[in-house]
Formats: sequence, C-alpha cells, structure tokens
Amino acid sequence: METTTNYSRLDTLFRPFRLKSLNLKNRIVMAPMTRSFSPNGIPGDNVADYYRRRAEGEAGLILSEGTVIGRPASSNDPNIPHFYGEESLAGWKKVINEVHAAGGAMAPQIWHMGIMAPQGSWLPSTPFEGPSGFVAEGVQGGVAMGENALTDTIAAFASAAADAKRLGFDAVELHGAHGYLIDQFFWGAFNQRTDAFGGKTIAERSHFAVEVIKAVRAAVGEDFAIIIRLSQWKQQNLSVKLANTPDEMAAWLNPMAEVGVDIFHCSQRRFWEPEFEGSDLNFAGWAKKLTGKATISVGSVGLSGEFMAAFAGEASQPKSLEELVNRMEKGEFDLIAVGRALLADPEWIKKVTQGRTNELKGFTKEALGTLV
Repeated sequence: METTTNYSRLDTLFRPFRLKSLNLKNRIVMAPMTRSFSPNGIPGDNVADYYRRRAEGEAGLILSEGTVIGRPASSNDPNIPHFYGEESLAGWKKVINEVHAAGGAMAPQIWHMGIMAPQGSWLPSTPFEGPSGFVAEGVQGGVAMGENALTDTIAAFASAAADAKRLGFDAVELHGAHGYLIDQFFWGAFNQRTDAFGGKTIAERSHFAVEVIKAVRAAVGEDFAIIIRLSQWKQQNLSVKLANTPDEMAAWLNPMAEVGVDIFHCSQRRFWEPEFEGSDLNFAGWAKKLTGKATISVGSVGLSGEFMAAFAGEASQPKSLEELVNRMEKGEFDLIAVGRALLADPEWIKKVTQGRTNELKGFTKEALGTLV
C-alpha cells in the first residue's frame, strides 16, 4: 500500500476557487459516479443523505451522478435518477438543500446515454437513439436521430440546466464523455451522418455539443457556470482517441469554449499519464493550455488501480498523492476530481488532510452496490 505523501504540501489542494456562480472552499471535487438508487428516476432521502455526507466531509464541489434529461430513451436503467418531472425535481431540491446546509456546493451532471445495451430486461418506451444508430462499432442497436429528435433533445438539455439553476444548484455539468450521447456525436465510429451534425473531422462532429452548450447558456444566463465532462477513451473502446494531436484537440475544444463552457472536466483512466508525446501535460493540462479555460482533472486519484478494472473485480489500494500535489503546484489544472475513494468513504478528504493514512480504505466493486 503506497500512501507516502508530504502532508505539509497539501495546502495547494485547499485554496479557494471562484468562477462565476462557483465559490468553492477547496480544489477537491467529488467526481460524478453512477448510482442506481433512485427507483422510477426519483431520488429519495437516502440519496440526499449520501451527498450531504460528502459535503460534511469537506468536498469543495460535488458533481452528482448522471441524471437523465427528459427524453424517453435517455436511460437504460429505471433506477438512474431523472432531472425532469415534478417528483424527481422535488427530490433534487432536497439534495441541494441538504448539501448547502452542510456547507457544500453542488452541480448536477445532466445526461443522455445515447444508444446503450439494455440493463437487464428493462427497456425504455421508445427505441434507443443516437447519431447513426450504433451501439458498438459496426453494430446497430437503435435509431438515428432525425431533425425533431435533435431539436427536442437540445431543448431537454437546456430545460434541465434551467431547472438546476432554479432549484439552487451552484453550476451544471454536461456529460459529454465515455461513449454516451454527446460523445457518440464526437466519435467517427458512431457518427457517420452526412448532415450538419456529422463530418470527417472532430470539429465538424462537435456541432451537436456546440448546439447543446449554446442552448444551455441561453437557459442559465452568463453568470452560471457550465462544466462539460469529456474523455478520449470510450467504455466501448478504451484505446480510442478523438484528438491525436494538440491541433486536433484545439479544433475539438475551442468551439465549445467559445459558446459557453467555463470548465472542461477531462476524464482519464489515470490522471498522471501524458496526453501527447513530447509533453508531460495530461488531458486537463492540454485543455487548459489550448482554451485558456479552467479544467478539472480526474482518473484513479488516491488509488492504485483504475475504474474500469474495478468492474472486472480488480481491487485498488490507497496510493500516494505526491504526483497530484506536484501537478497542482505547477498549475497544470485547477481542480481535481476524486471518484471511487469518495464513493467508498465520505471521510476520505478529512483523513487525507489529517494524515490518517492508516484509516484510508481501498476499493472493491462491491462498493458500487452500496450508498454509504
């Protein structure tokens, strides 16, 4: 178990961060992690208590699990929470009230899963929808979205963002990573459209994301922070890279920055890995350099193994934060998101700051079945 860290240097993680509607007491973000504990899409008291405990545990910003927008086939799981409908929004109002009462800040992650394999025997009321109908590379599993579906989906993202602001959340995050709908438009293997929402280049295939961001910005105004989570890798193919060079990455990210993104949340499986040859910068470091926007880095923080391996049964042990501190001191990125360590232990941040390394927990896939 590698946990050696110079705890006198952790102050870099505990500097305040302010940007538009965000006023954070530190640089540690609770990463969004799917929690299927909301029957019929309605988050209950157990969900509110779960997030309140992370606020009490000193998370600077809490990003919710993915919460789906008002489209019939936006989810493949009936227990994924909705961010639409009176009952679901009332549940989220209780969540944000509990988080604020505990001194925390929070943004919902709003989500459309695109074309996914069904979760068990449950199916949505309409076919899964995506850019070109693919559920895997070369495999059809849903329908290609027509003009009305595209218009309605963009509007549903905007409506969810407006509800987030109305309910009192501190920001909103769009899920544009990991092979879900927005990411399926980015990815040439899934997006083979010949209209304005397709194209041979990543810049052309970013048109859907740009339209979503423009609608969200119009819905929430200029002073409400918009975050977008992005990844090169996909759950359908871990080796995919949308941008193979810094120029390609600039062509991908800058249009989104220009229309309203305030923070790029850059998902890697291991945050310390460089994004391109010839530079030590990771994905978040390059995003910050190319766009001038604030960035969140994420990927196996504080643990020895990476997230996707956990689904295969690989356990992780606590790991030193020295590399993280080094990169934060250099200003490579602005915020760091912690996932599994905080999912398993709401006291993780306090234990780290107090040097209680003997109390740090590892992670096993069984933790995904609990809401501690």
